[in-house]
Amino acid sequence: MSAPPKSDVPIITPHDLAEADGFIFGFPTRFGMMSAQFKAFMDATGGLWRTQQLAGKPAGIFYSTGSQGGGQETTPLTAITQLVHHGMIFVPIGYSFGAGMFEMEQVKGGSPYGAGTYAGDGTRMPSELEFAQAFHQGKYIAGITKKLKTAA
Repeated sequence: MSAPPKSDVPIITPHDLAEADGFIFGFPTRFGMMSAQFKAFMDATGGLWRTQQLAGKPAGIFYSTGSQGGGQETTPLTAITQLVHHGMIFVPIGYSFGAGMFEMEQVKGGSPYGAGTYAGDGTRMPSELEFAQAFHQGKYIAGITKKLKTAA
């Protein structure tokens, strides 16, 4: 859908998900929900669902939208259904990013559901604040994943 290929990004298959201890799924928004490409990826996890290989694994979500009204909350909210059917544990960041969650002086994506950015027409890059929120989310979910793995 007009997105240029990214040759430096590793490509995984749905089968590879079984090897992970936890996840942070990222995808662009299309009409307020996950893009069709990511939905197709998740649709291909039927074998993992049937054998419950992803059950109990923590998962978070980050996303980009084209505009401020483009789904910064509806995108992760509608994506949670994919996690629930697998029995994954949705890990939102809530307001754990602190003051950065309340920033009003600059454009900033994201919500209590996860880190986000506004892509506009595809030329806008995430701001430093958006990168900081994404880093926070990664660290936060990694910590929870580690705790769950240790407890098991």
